[in-house]
Amino acid sequence: MASACAWSVALVGLEGRIVEVEADIGAGLPRTVLVGLPDSALYQARDRCKAAVSNSGQEWPISLLTINLSPATLPKAGSHYDAAIVAAILAAQGAFRAEELRRTVVLGELGLDGRLRPVRGILPATVAALQAGFRRVIVPLRQAGEAGLVAGIDVFGIASITQLVAFLRGVPVPPVEPIEVAGETAGRHANRRLDLADVVGQVEAKWACEVAAAGRHHMLFHGPPGVGKTMLAERVPGLLPDLDVHDALEVSAVHSLAGFNLADELISTPPYSDPHHSASVASIVGGGQRMARPGAISCAHKGVLFLDDSTEPQSTPQQRGPVPAHMAPLPPLPPTGSAGRGHRGGRAQSRGSPMWGLRTKIACTGDR
Repeated sequence: MASACAWSVALVGLEGRIVEVEADIGAGLPRTVLVGLPDSALYQARDRCKAAVSNSGQEWPISLLTINLSPATLPKAGSHYDAAIVAAILAAQGAFRAEELRRTVVLGELGLDGRLRPVRGILPATVAALQAGFRRVIVPLRQAGEAGLVAGIDVFGIASITQLVAFLRGVPVPPVEPIEVAGETAGRHANRRLDLADVVGQVEAKWACEVAAAGRHHMLFHGPPGVGKTMLAERVPGLLPDLDVHDALEVSAVHSLAGFNLADELISTPPYSDPHHSASVASIVGGGQRMARPGAISCAHKGVLFLDDSTEPQSTPQQRGPVPAHMAPLPPLPPTGSAGRGHRGGRAQSRGSPMWGLRTKIACTGDR
C-alpha cells in the first residue's frame, strides 16, 4: 500500500555504517515484522515505537507493517534506531513528505510517552553520517551540542515525536520538556590540569616524569605507600601538549561511545584513566555484545593509563591479573577510527588506541 525509508547508523566499534530503515504498510492481518538481524533491544523497538506513536497523537498502522534494516547481513544493536523507525512509518502513512527524510540521519531512543531519550555514540554516528555524504542529522535535543561538534553537517535537536513531525512538516515546533543526559562528564581528570610544580621535593621523580613525557616512554613507580606515586602520576597529563582537532575528535568519540557526557565540548587535553587495581579484565580491556563498550585502555586514548598497585593480588578468581602497561600501546590508528581491533559476532570492532602507560608497585620487605 505505502512505503518510505529513513536513515540511521550502525556502530561497529568506532566505525559507523549507514543503515537504511524501510517501512512498508501492506495488506494482511495487523502485526509488525522487524527484520535485518536486530538484537534483543532493537527487536523490542516494535512495542516501544507503537506506544510512543499512539501517545503522541499519531496513528499506528492497522494492517501488516514490515520494517527492514538494510544491509540485512549487518548485525544491528542498540535502541538508537527507534526514531528512524518511527520516522519511516509516519512518512509511509503520509504524516509528512517522505522527501523530507532524504539525506537525513535520525538517531534517538523513544520512551513510551513519545519523548526522545539520549543514546551513547552520537558523536561517532554523526561523523559517519558526514563521511557518507548526509547533509543533516536529527538527534535528541540535549545531545544536539555533542553532534554539533562535527563541522560540515546540519544538526537539529528534537525532544519528542510531536516535535519531529512538526519539524519535518515545516510548521512551528511545540515546546516539550526534554530528557536530560545522564552519565559522568568526560575528561574530568584532564579538566583539572594538575601541575607538577605543586609537588614539593621528589626532584628525581619529577625529572623522570618530564623525560618520560618528552619521549612518550612508559614508567614504573616503585616505592612504599604514601610516598607520592599517585600524586605524580595524576600530574603527568599536564606535561603533555593539548590535542589537535583530529585527535580531540577521536578521543571525544571514544568517550561518547563509552557513555560519558561530553557536555557539548571536545576533550582537548590528554585524558587520564586510572582503573582500580581490583578492576576486572573486561572493564579494563572493554567489550560487549555487538555494540562494544570501550574499557579503561580505550578511554586513555592519546593520554595516560595509570595502573595503580598493578602487582597486587586480584580479588576474584575470574580476574587473571592486570594488563601490563607495556602491552597497552596498540597499532597506529586507521584513517576512519582507532586501532586495537577485537572480534564480536564475526566482525572486527575498533575500540583500543595508543596511550602512555604508568604503573606503580608497592615496596615490600625484601624488595631490591
